[in-house]
Amino acid sequence: MAKFENITIEKKANIYFDGKVASRTILLEDGTKKTLGVMQPGEYEFSTSEKEEMDIVAGNLEYKLAGEDWQTIEGQGVFYVPANETFQVKAHTVVDYCCSYMKA
Repeated sequence: MAKFENITIEKKANIYFDGKVASRTILLEDGTKKTLGVMQPGEYEFSTSEKEEMDIVAGNLEYKLAGEDWQTIEGQGVFYVPANETFQVKAHTVVDYCCSYMKA
């Protein structure tokens, strides 16, 4: 999906790692929650409470899910993070992403 229509955008930004990762929360009409964000180059660790779909729109990164090996995305790609997990990211370029929060 290249664009979202009929959405609500939360005004306050989600800012992490001293501003190196920032996103905005959007809510779709059906109640689905997503965040649209940008990561500056760097290494980050995130924790989840819900299952997440990480849709990399542009950029080059590596990611590591708990108990798995490092994987690479160059340009575009998608990976899934289970609920209540921690995962690591190494952003090699500026990364544009969309995170979708999924019901387990």
